[in-house]
This record gives sequence, C-alpha cells and structure tokens, in this order.
Amino acid sequence: MDEARRKQLEAAGYRVSDVQEFLGLSDAEMAYIDMRIAIRKALRARREAEGITQKDLATRLGSSQSRVAKIEAGDPSVSLDLLIRALLATGATVLDIADAIAPERAQVA
Repeated sequence: MDEARRKQLEAAGYRVSDVQEFLGLSDAEMAYIDMRIAIRKALRARREAEGITQKDLATRLGSSQSRVAKIEAGDPSVSLDLLIRALLATGATVLDIADAIAPERAQVA
C-alpha cells in the first residue's frame, strides 16, 4: 500500500497493520509461515525450470499429482517435511533450500 493511501485511511480512523499484527502472531510463527511460503515458491519455480511436470514430481515422491498441486498451492495439510522432500526431489541441494529460506544469505555469499 502506498504511503498516501495509508495516511488517508488512518486519517479516516482506520488502523493499518500487517498480517503478523492483525493475527497476533509471534515472530517465530511469522518466520515459520514465511519459510513455508518461500519453500513452496522455490519448489514450483525449480520444478518448472527443470521441466518437471506435477505428475513426474508425484512419481518421484511416490504420491499423486493432486497432492503435488496441494503442495504448490500451500494447502495447510502439507507438512514442512513434505515440502522439503519435494524440493529435494527436483534436484535441489541443502544450499538451494537455505537460499530459498534466506535469500539475503545468497546475496552475501
């Protein structure tokens, strides 16, 4: 949201906040959510870059295409373990996962 719109809303009596504040999440909870999102996005980007279909990835995982679709959509039933195993199944390394989670780390290295 741009600053002018934010000031306009605040002047009208609205309180503008972020997701963490709105939901009352701790820093640790927010970090966990951010990590899941980063891994999910990295998985899809890597799968597409490698030319791997959802069905191919499902075969590598011993799962179904619909489960891979849920993984990429951020379905809450998908565990962090499955997200990481799926990313590794695309050929990603531990360092690739670290870079996905902490992109600022990749820029420094």
